[in-house]
Parts: sequence; C-alpha cells; structure tokens
Amino acid sequence: MLEKIYARIKTGGRTYEFDKMIDCESFSARINTDSERLSLDITPKCELSFDEIKVTGHTCVTDDDRVFLNGYQSWTDSREAHPEEHTRGIDHIPAPVVRKYDFDKYGDYNFVNYKNRHGRFHGWTYAYVRSGERYRLFGSLSEKNGFTLIRLNTEKGKLTFRLECEGAVFGEPFRAVDIYIGEGSENEVFDRWFELMGTKQPKAKPVSGYTSWYRHYQDISEKKLEHDLEAILASGTKQDIFQIDDGYQTAVGDWLSIDKSKFPNGLGPISEKIHKSGMLSGLWLAPFVCEKNSDIYNNKKSWLLHDSSGDEVPAGCNWSGSFVLDIYNDEVREYLKKVFRTVLDDWGFDMVKLDFLYAVCELPQHARSRGTVMCEAMEFLRECVGDKLILGCGVPLGAAFGKVDYCRIGCDVGLDWNDSAVMRLTHRERVSTRNSIHNTIFRRQLNGRAFLNDPDVYLLRDENISLAHCQKQALSVINHLFGSVYFTSDDVSAYGERQKRMLKTARRLTKAEDICVDYNIGRVTIAFDDCGKRRHIVLTDDGKLE
Repeated sequence: MLEKIYARIKTGGRTYEFDKMIDCESFSARINTDSERLSLDITPKCELSFDEIKVTGHTCVTDDDRVFLNGYQSWTDSREAHPEEHTRGIDHIPAPVVRKYDFDKYGDYNFVNYKNRHGRFHGWTYAYVRSGERYRLFGSLSEKNGFTLIRLNTEKGKLTFRLECEGAVFGEPFRAVDIYIGEGSENEVFDRWFELMGTKQPKAKPVSGYTSWYRHYQDISEKKLEHDLEAILASGTKQDIFQIDDGYQTAVGDWLSIDKSKFPNGLGPISEKIHKSGMLSGLWLAPFVCEKNSDIYNNKKSWLLHDSSGDEVPAGCNWSGSFVLDIYNDEVREYLKKVFRTVLDDWGFDMVKLDFLYAVCELPQHARSRGTVMCEAMEFLRECVGDKLILGCGVPLGAAFGKVDYCRIGCDVGLDWNDSAVMRLTHRERVSTRNSIHNTIFRRQLNGRAFLNDPDVYLLRDENISLAHCQKQALSVINHLFGSVYFTSDDVSAYGERQKRMLKTARRLTKAEDICVDYNIGRVTIAFDDCGKRRHIVLTDDGKLE
C-alpha cells in the first residue's frame, strides 16, 4: 500500500535522507517494513535531540475515496473528508484576537504548520483512506516517545509519519516511528491495529446517566442537584450514573475547597444520596490546570509550569483564565493524590470525569516530548484513581488508549446547532452540536477497542434550548447508535409523550449491528441492521435525519 518509502532526519544542523539504513557519526537508523508494519529504529551514539524525524511513502488517493485524519485531542473536529478538502487552522484569525482568547492553546496550532491548501490534511495517531467499504488504515502503535503526526497530500498521494519530538533528548536506542498498515474491512483493520498495540478491551459497560452541566452550567447547588435526583427517580427512568459537573468548588484547581454557599454539607452527603437512589456518583475535575482566581495560582507559584522565558503557561481562556500545573513537581503530584483520595475514598465518588487534560503537554518539558508527557500523565492519573472509573475529556486520544474507561471523542454540544457565524471561524475545538455529532460518527471505531466512547449528552427538552426538533432527534439517535455513554442534562420528569417516544426509539438503536457509514459533502449516509431489518438514514449538514 505504500511505495517509494524513505526517511528524513534532522539533527545537529544537518539533514539525512535514506531509503533503508544509515550509519553516521552521531546515530544509526534503519527502516523496517513488512506486509503490515512500517517502523524506524534509531540508535544514538550520544545524547541527541532531533529537529525532525519522519518517514514518507506514497499511496494512491482517487476522487471517489474518502480520507480521515484524527484530530489532535477529544474536542478537535474529526470527520471524513473529500480528497479536495483540507485541514483548516487559525491563520485567518488576527493575532491579537488569538492572544486575547488563547485560541491556539486548545489544539496543535503552535507546533504544526497548517498548509491550508486543497488536498492537504494532517492528523494524529491514526488515519485512513476509504474506498467504499475497503479501508487502508495507518495507525501508530505507540505514542510513548512522542505523538505521531500524519500528513497526507492527496494530489501527490504522499503520506508522511513524523515523530513530534520537540524538546526530547534520546540517549538509548528507540523506535521513532511504528505504524500498522492494514487493508480490509472496517472491523478487520481496526481489530488488527488494537491487537498489535496490545490494548485490552475495556472492562467497563455502557452506561446511561445525568450530568448537571447543560442544565445548570456552573450555577449548581446541593438543593438543585437534589431536585434533579428526585426528578429522575420520579420519572421511573433508569440511569446508572449521576455526575456533578463544574461549579461545586470555589475555584478551578482548588478542588478540596467546596463552595459552602452552594454545598453547606460538602459533597459527601450528596454522593451518599446518589448511592441510595441506586446510581453511581461522578464528579468533574480538571486536574492539570488552575484558574487565575484560585488559591493555587496566587499562593503556589512554584506549582505552575513555566516556559523558557519564565512565563506561566496558559491553558486557555476558560474561567478567570487557566494555567498549566507542572506534573513533574513533587508537590503537585502529592496534592493531586490527596485530591483523588478525598474524592474517591472520603466523599465516596465512583467515577471522575477528568477534563482539559491536553493542558499538561502544552510544552515539552524535562527532556520529554509532548507525547511522552501526556502518556506519563495518563499513567499517573490511572495510578491515582485505581479501580474507580475514569471518563477522560479534552485529551490527545492515543495517550488515553487503555488508560481510561470512558472517553469523550468530540467537543461539547451546544444549545443550538452550530454556534454563531463568528464562532464558526474560530478554532477546531469550539462548542458545536454539529461537530460533536460528526466526531461521534467518525471516531466510532474506537468504541469498545480503546475505551467506551462518550459522545456527550443528548438534549430533548423544550425549555432553554435553541435546537430544532429534528436536531434533537439527530443528536439522540447518533449518540445511541455510535456511543456507549448515554448522558443527558434534561429534567427527564418534564418529558412529554414526544420526548419519551424519541428516547425509546434512540435507546433501541444501541443494539443495532453491521453499521456502515458513507460521507459526501453535506450528507452522511448510515446503514445498519435494526432488529433484523436493514435501515438507512441520512444526516444532513443542518441536522435533519432523512
């Protein structure tokens, strides 16, 4: 599937190109190929940093094919594309606007050059070219030495795998590029990729539940959550998890400082009430960031990550402004261990939703690449949480494979379809129901292999929402058809007959089998077996199901 394979390595001010192997004064390297694997092994002869390490090959892409290149993190828009489309960056946004709102902190904009030309795509960890129901899958088998950047030039059929190794120092032999190359049906290639990675199938089960975010956002309280809990019980609707989202803490980062005006009894009692109702309790945290108004930011400056100029590293414009914690600081680690012990053991929560995880690898650090930092941070979180459940969010997905039980695979849904015209011109990680649905469809292959996919919530309510009826229906159907986490933020006790019918129809689709998807610009056609009958639905770009 790949022809004309060669490698390019830049180090020490020199560039080396070769098609099989090389042995020079500072390193030796070899390209290894077989029928389903492409790798590049490098042996440094001293401690080395590299400006570029990549392997390039050629594969044919026709106008009838569809291409997919996975976006940088959970929220990054990721869908199939026509070969003449391209991956859009934020170069069109004025620099002062980018700086003011930190649009460049949510994705890969600071360390990837967006080509912004027809037929030029890039993504991370995995990509595929689809010809009808035949897939050519290219999947990284390890991100521990660095994230794998994949570039595709459809006009020239040029496919490049690059190790994102900025800041890393290598002194021992290492595998810089390790790619599975598979051709076959969707299930054949994705099953084989995860088999070669050695990723065990997740033990967690699909879950339904409630989250407070899209009903109350940060305006939550013990009284409001008790009302929501009672509403679920009164409705007779079976839910597995009741998750408390952002708003319980006095500031982001100060996780053990509970807002007593909202929760005068702390969080332990509400967790206990959730348990008594027959549900598991979940709690939202963003463990690797703190906001400007937090006690940590103002009194623990040594805990913050600093860049080479000594400046604090922003993570985005959320809250009062958010900043990255240094995960390699021993005090930070001890603090987070204490937070998780308190949340899971003392307060009794069964699941933690861990958000804004990408922030930990905003910069390479301690002679580690971004990918290595992210992988080590995910291992640390798993160690802290133990056997309790993790729902990951805002994370580069490859680093989360096999580390979390559930994982968001899209951006936040909105209370409208696709946000305002101005926001549609911003970064790829923006809030959008449309983009969330597309990610749910086109990252479906990760579900049950890497973790269980969380497509974010479905919303069927009539009040405080601008989604049209058909768009609510599309959101509910797609979430249940392709996801494994079926959460809502609605007051389900207020559902009328129409909402109940919509939910019943959607829930039946969790048992659908033999799902096939075809993308054309503006339309996604989905075929599946529903209780023995072959069905076809079409999702239009404005959210209608036909």
